[in-house]
Amino acid sequence: MEITAEKMAAHIDHTLLKATATSNDIKQLCAEAKEYGFCAVSINNRWVSLAADILADSRVRVGAVVSLPLGGDTTEVKVASAKRAVMDGADEVDMVADLAAIIESDEKYLRKQLIAVLEVCRAMKPAVPLKVIIESAALTREQKIFACQVADRCRVDFVKTSTGMNPAGGATIEDVQLMKEYAPNCKIKAAGGIRTAKQAIALLDAGAERIGTSSSIQIIEQLKSGQIQ
Repeated sequence: MEITAEKMAAHIDHTLLKATATSNDIKQLCAEAKEYGFCAVSINNRWVSLAADILADSRVRVGAVVSLPLGGDTTEVKVASAKRAVMDGADEVDMVADLAAIIESDEKYLRKQLIAVLEVCRAMKPAVPLKVIIESAALTREQKIFACQVADRCRVDFVKTSTGMNPAGGATIEDVQLMKEYAPNCKIKAAGGIRTAKQAIALLDAGAERIGTSSSIQIIEQLKSGQIQ
C-alpha cells in the first residue's frame, strides 16, 4: 500500500493508557493529536472530560476504554463505565470482551453483554462507535472465530485485536485477516505492539481500518522521511 503520512494519521488512535499518566501528559497527547491529525486519542476514563474540552475545536475524536485490561467486569459495571464515558464526552468506546465467555463459548453471556453496552452507545446522538477487544493473541483460532461471529451478529462497530497489555502478544496480520473474514459487518482495529510504519501499513493492507498505538509519532515521522521499517 502506498500511503502518505497524512492518510496514515487519519487511521491512528493516538494512545496513552499508562496508569501513571498525568493531566500534563494528556494535554500533550491531545496537542500531538491535533498537530499530526490523528483520528482519535485513546485514554483512560479518568481523563475523558479533560480531553473532550481540549479537543472540542478539532476533528480529533476522544476514545474511552471500558474494562481495560482484563475484561472481567460484570455487565452492569461495563454499562455504567460506558455511560459515564459518553456523558463525559467520549466519541468512541473500546471495551474488552469477557474472555471467559469467549473461551467457554458462552454466547448467551457474551451477546447479552455486548448488546447492553451497545445500547448505551447507540442511545447517543450521534451514536458512539463501540470497539470490542477480543485479545486475539490469547485465543485459539476457534475461539477467535466464535468471538468475531458473536460480535458480528450483535452489529458492534469494530472488532479490535488486543489491549496491548497481555503477555500473549498483540496484533498480527493473520488475526486481522481472520477477523475481517468472520466479522464481515464490522470494521477492524489493530492494536498491540505496533511500533513501525511497515507494521501499520501491513495491517491496513490486511483489512484493518484503525491502528491503535502509542508509537504514533514515530510511525508518521518514518513515513515523512521515507524510512519505512
